[in-house]
Amino acid sequence: MPALLSIAFRLNGRQVAAEVAPHENVVEMLQTSFGLTGARESCGQGLCGCCTVLIDGKPVSGCLQLAALLDGSEVVTIEHLSRGPQLTAVQQAFIESGAFQCGFCTSGFILMAEQLLDRVPDPDEDRIRDELSGNLCRCAAYPEIVRAVKLAAARRRSPGAAGRDSSVL
Repeated sequence: MPALLSIAFRLNGRQVAAEVAPHENVVEMLQTSFGLTGARESCGQGLCGCCTVLIDGKPVSGCLQLAALLDGSEVVTIEHLSRGPQLTAVQQAFIESGAFQCGFCTSGFILMAEQLLDRVPDPDEDRIRDELSGNLCRCAAYPEIVRAVKLAAARRRSPGAAGRDSSVL
């Protein structure tokens, strides 16, 4: 059995440490060491977006990234958005727009949509589709997903809009 490697990094705003196998990917480490199941391995090739996490502010396929390389990094997962009962504008818009069916891909889409709206407050449909093109929905809820992102964008721009602003990523 290979020796475990010690890593320390920030996870969802907290300093953490873990012992990981040299071959362990980020998704495996998040699930086994921290009980975080929002990022899911689906394709295992970095093509579907189900395993999306933010590492140092950039979206990364957690199924391809070795956990040992996280040492000293800042990692944000979908679980970071959950702060009590209040949903973000994006989360609320996904629910209201029916922007998911089975839900397997939803966490990756929400993280990508949150990051998009942090950078581009009023994206048009082409920009939304382009920015989310690395995420796949096997249930084909794409029209609803685009509608949800547009709704969330409008709410984030309006004072007193439903859903809290999540520009904490």
